[in-house]
Amino acid sequence: MELEALKASWNKLDERLAATEIVNLRVVKEVIQQKTKSAYEGIIGQNIYNFVVNMLIICVVFPYVYMNTPIQATSFAIVEGVMVIGLIPLVWKLSLLSKFDLGGKSSRELSRLVLTYKKVCHQEKVWMIGAVCLAMIAFYILELGFNTEAGYEYSTRLLLPLGLSLLTFGLGLVFAKWQLRRHAQQLGEIERGLEELREFEK
Repeated sequence: MELEALKASWNKLDERLAATEIVNLRVVKEVIQQKTKSAYEGIIGQNIYNFVVNMLIICVVFPYVYMNTPIQATSFAIVEGVMVIGLIPLVWKLSLLSKFDLGGKSSRELSRLVLTYKKVCHQEKVWMIGAVCLAMIAFYILELGFNTEAGYEYSTRLLLPLGLSLLTFGLGLVFAKWQLRRHAQQLGEIERGLEELREFEK
């Protein structure tokens, strides 16, 4: 009789331990999912912010500058064209991020999505740097060499607009570098989270 009671106690203890282990695993999984989701929300927020800022510059800021300064239509078209083209990878990235569903997709599917996103980021970085540099060179050649209405003179008066342009470009690069570092950290968190979640799917 005592042996039966002892067995029953052991069985109950085993059940409790199993239930506790399941609860603990569930809690760990939820923590990983929350961290991964938080990093994902940071990345999508950053991309939406970039899209809104670009749209404001394309639709409001640069057209205002064009209408209130003697910038040539060709120069305006080149800069606007490059900025509009720059929106393509941004829209593509937002499209990929919209498919990121932690609850509805497996970690392998999400990892493939992240890999595609990283490829788009790499391609965007390479060709956008080239496009921006070429657009700036073309803009200054057209404005300083062919814009007679502006009355540019090759003297110290040119140092101010050139200096301000270089300062703006430099500040933009510093901000972009900080953004890229933060973006890489968040992307790393997502990849680590997906790798850890893969263990729960085995």
